[in-house]
Amino acid sequence: MPTLPDGRTVPPPHAGERAMLESWLDFHRETLEVKCRGLDDRQLRTASAEPSRMTLLGLVQHAAEVERNWFQRVFAGLDVKPVYPGNTDGFTLSPRRGLDEATAVWRREIARGREVIAQASLDDAGKLSDAEAALVGGGPGLSLRWILVHMIEEYARHNGHADLLRERIDGVTGP
Repeated sequence: MPTLPDGRTVPPPHAGERAMLESWLDFHRETLEVKCRGLDDRQLRTASAEPSRMTLLGLVQHAAEVERNWFQRVFAGLDVKPVYPGNTDGFTLSPRRGLDEATAVWRREIARGREVIAQASLDDAGKLSDAEAALVGGGPGLSLRWILVHMIEEYARHNGHADLLRERIDGVTGP
């Protein structure tokens, strides 16, 4: 598959539904990684604008929480604790955790999610609590297809935030 100059793999223009969804999700995962590339710890901890506490490092941590939540908790029904206990959205930073550690954790969550869905059909469904089901307007389960589309949307939205953060930090813009 072709790659962009920054190393991201371009999703195929023609593929089956599953391959298309997974390749776009991978593209957006790679985009978040690219937005963090080449920055020092202080820059990765630079918040967007008050009162927001959103940072690039926080986005990586948040992505790990989101990966665990949707693939392990919701889809597979596993009873797993938050990645960062006491920090369930991932945005709170620890002075002891830098990008290397956060990225390693995030990659482990991605790998575990891939394992969980590897043999599943796009029509297989995970379970939601009644309160969660009410939020999405559906029954107690969500298809893997829905979850993959949601994950693409989640990353795309946060990559927009990452674009703005990166531009504020050092002026770098781009896809």
